[in-house]
Amino acid sequence: MSIILKAENISKQYRLGLVGTGSLVHDLNRFWHRVRGKEDPYLKIGSVNDRSAQASEDYVWALRDINFEVEEGEVLGIIGKNGAGKSTLLKLLSRVTSPTTGIIRSRGRIASLLEVGTGFHPELTGRENIYLNGAILGMTKAEITSKIDEIVDFSGCEMYIDTPTKRYSSGMTVRLAFAVAAHLEPDILVVDEVLAVGDAEFQKKAIGKMQDISGGEGRTVLFVSHNMASVATLCTRAIVLDNGNIVFNGDVQDAISSYLISERGNLESNILSYTPDKYPTKDGVSLIKAVVCKDSSNFSEPIKIDDEILLLCDLEVDDITRNVNVGFQFLDGSGNILFTSQTRRATRPQFLQKKKGTLKFRGKIPGEFFNEGEFHVNIYVVEDTQNALIVVKNILSFNVNPMPRREGEKLAKNIGVLKTNFPWDLSIE
Repeated sequence: MSIILKAENISKQYRLGLVGTGSLVHDLNRFWHRVRGKEDPYLKIGSVNDRSAQASEDYVWALRDINFEVEEGEVLGIIGKNGAGKSTLLKLLSRVTSPTTGIIRSRGRIASLLEVGTGFHPELTGRENIYLNGAILGMTKAEITSKIDEIVDFSGCEMYIDTPTKRYSSGMTVRLAFAVAAHLEPDILVVDEVLAVGDAEFQKKAIGKMQDISGGEGRTVLFVSHNMASVATLCTRAIVLDNGNIVFNGDVQDAISSYLISERGNLESNILSYTPDKYPTKDGVSLIKAVVCKDSSNFSEPIKIDDEILLLCDLEVDDITRNVNVGFQFLDGSGNILFTSQTRRATRPQFLQKKKGTLKFRGKIPGEFFNEGEFHVNIYVVEDTQNALIVVKNILSFNVNPMPRREGEKLAKNIGVLKTNFPWDLSIE
């Protein structure tokens, strides 16, 4: 496929707390250097774009030396934490603002949906704003008229289409704005986090439309979202921004893993064992130990896809005959609940007398059940399967690593969070 968008050494510098350079002296200094054909002196200074750090200089690099290419028909996801530079990058690509350094090359018409209500006049009706927005995108009145019924129907705002948009909710505004941008046949559709404003039904419809735009119509989409499930579903490739720099550019699943790992810390920071100084206690029950591991004698041993995983949990109870159980709730790296395994089916020894003691629950997850990736565990201690005594979330964290490859062997990466091997029979008639 041909390259439709290319960013070469893109950087964007801002002055903190002020618009522009902030003083006539700085403006004259810039002008004098430009007249003499010299580099802007303020490009040599500037802090890294780390919003959590205290500013050490007057200037900050929102983006620094960004390079990437986008092919025609590709859906590129752009992910990163708040303040990483995602919205700034989209504004540069949409020509809303210009880069401090570097060049952006593109072909075709670009439609942008960067903020709720961008390009809409609040005093105009929804119908009038469709024509206004279409004209901004370079469409003729005849082209807009031919598609206006589709736009209105997709937006779901037909009842209010002749009402001024200042009376719209933020969700209605983004519905109409997305409908306009998606139906006026842009060559490149740029979508920021605004879809999060819409309801679940509209988000599903919008993602379906973007898939049709990229797959069926062969158009290009740039998509920014903090919803990793949407990024994984929609995008064909992703880049990860951190402090204004691209730290990863490649496969979507690898990009998501890179982002989540950077948010939660390095892979080596697994929380495989939980033995607190002060035990969570309620009604005579204490959680004194919880472990997820490959080897019960070495909790730090890395877990691979084909390894059997051990689950250990110790409860101290005032009466060992009480019907106390533990629920292990497993979540993926994005925090989505996968499944829960409970200990209520564990065989219990018969006790001759009531006494205080420790209940040691032990369980196993077979190898090749989890796919490679990051996982978290919530633990619930319940009595009689109803009364929750202790709830500790994200108590454990572990990573499942890919199996080692033999020399010359190539293994395709499995998609998804689970890797189950169901029993199969083959017969030939």
